[in-house]
Amino acid sequence: MITLLVQFRRPDGGPAEVATFEQAYAESHLPLVVETPGLRALRVQRVTEALGGTTDLLLVTEMDFDDRAALDAGLASDAMRAAGRNLRSIAPGLATLLVVEPAPDLVPAGWR
Repeated sequence: MITLLVQFRRPDGGPAEVATFEQAYAESHLPLVVETPGLRALRVQRVTEALGGTTDLLLVTEMDFDDRAALDAGLASDAMRAAGRNLRSIAPGLATLLVVEPAPDLVPAGWR
């Protein structure tokens, strides 16, 4: 499995701007994302705090694909291209997109 991880920074302003962004994200962006071919799972989480400090992060979204080929095909799809255009409209400069994959070799042997 491979995951497209997106970190969203809090938009400038206050609670009204956050609510506007979250509504646009839920109502216009995510419906485009879920049409992406090869998308196996979608998780959206709110960042509630940063331990030991502050953070400007608001949301973290994870999109799982079977492998890199499936991710690449999904990224090249019409659905994801439309989602990308929408994202640039509703969250200009707020998103960081990362490709992450499991690293089981780094987990201590015998842990669960």
